[in-house]
Amino acid sequence: MNTSTRFREYDPDQLLLLPADLRAWLPSNHVAYFILDLVRDLDLSSFYESYDGSLGGQPPYDPRMMVSLLLFAYSQGITSSRKMEHATYDSVAFRVLCLNQHPDHDTISTFRQRHLEALSGMFPEVLQKCRKADLVRLGHVAVDGTKVKANASKHKAMSYGRMKKKLSELEADVRRYFQETEATDKSEDALYGKGKRGDEPAPGWEAGKGRQEKIRAALAELEAEAQAEYPAKQAAYKEKVKKRKRRKGPGRKPKPPSRKPDSKKQRNFTDSDSRIMVSGGTYVQAYNCQAAVDEKTQIILAADVTQDANDKNQAVSMVEQIRTNTGEKPKCLTADTGYYNQNQIDQLQSQGIETYIATKKHRHGDPIPICPRGPIPKAATTKERMARKLLTIKGRCTYAKRKQIVEPVFGQIKELRRFNRFSFRELKKVTAEWNLICLTHNLLKLYRMNWQPKAA
Repeated sequence: MNTSTRFREYDPDQLLLLPADLRAWLPSNHVAYFILDLVRDLDLSSFYESYDGSLGGQPPYDPRMMVSLLLFAYSQGITSSRKMEHATYDSVAFRVLCLNQHPDHDTISTFRQRHLEALSGMFPEVLQKCRKADLVRLGHVAVDGTKVKANASKHKAMSYGRMKKKLSELEADVRRYFQETEATDKSEDALYGKGKRGDEPAPGWEAGKGRQEKIRAALAELEAEAQAEYPAKQAAYKEKVKKRKRRKGPGRKPKPPSRKPDSKKQRNFTDSDSRIMVSGGTYVQAYNCQAAVDEKTQIILAADVTQDANDKNQAVSMVEQIRTNTGEKPKCLTADTGYYNQNQIDQLQSQGIETYIATKKHRHGDPIPICPRGPIPKAATTKERMARKLLTIKGRCTYAKRKQIVEPVFGQIKELRRFNRFSFRELKKVTAEWNLICLTHNLLKLYRMNWQPKAA
């Protein structure tokens, strides 16, 4: 091809294509360099102390490199250990972080599982760095929850009533298997082959037995849970009866609680700690993930995971976590109607925290009610007082900020960083992974504020 145009030199067979200095591979302000510097500034003593050098064998990868790899991967929305391994080959940023080392996915997965609690425990340390960078104000804090899918299918769940029925069916199957085995004793050689006694259970018995054990364990767990919840339910029932007696006119009598589990209550055989919850109008096997977010900077001040589908018992515990993590309490707290609980509100207000929690849902487009004039009646209930406070100019302005504080945080985590399903199972491990997710969120906030670690 004849052309007079001069092109830049391009030779794929050239021996050296990349610079010798790794730091020349990425822009100087890249988040990978920030994470490298931040990890140098973190206390990793618990990671190093877990290794025993006297055992010999191949030297392990440096924990500093592995922590940097995991923090950067989670900040980029990569939670799969296999994708992390591929990235150490395909991504320049990962090559820089790992200094051209390539831990395989088994090594990454083992390190993450082994040190999950320590990784999660870095959340308060990173939060303290956010405080030093003046990113934590504790003026107005918004609390909210979001459902994150468990590492389990909802189709692997079974209700208490179905378990009872299925267990009876399996027990009948086992009896039938043994009866069939006894009936075929005379033809054992033809049926079972040479060397078999002929009295072995029929095929499928072992599978049925394993299924029985799982169902029995789930039944026992549900029944123990029902027994533990009974005193609280009984007390609530007695309180309802008292209110019913004081109230005049017709009405439905309160139903006394049972010591047995609800027949519709379910357990999942893959992750028994997860629960069926409604998310986006559909039922999913999930956990309820909580976050308390600072108004000014959207820093996550507290994070937790609960098995409860609703949020009504979470506000106080989130404030306690804020106090533990920062040494202070928020001046003001907002939450949606899912958090409305009179007892919780009383506890928050007794601590001097200005509380704005919606008493009921308002459909989009509905006109906002006008706040009544005059003082609040002395006989008004806690709920009526809260509803009145939310209708004031201050109340409306404060509560209106709630969505723009906390919901963008969940959007960044679930949409931008694609965290929609946990990698782990069991409540303890899931909670640790959620803390790791929230930690990386705060880490990215530090990066965008151009905060410089000491080790930089």
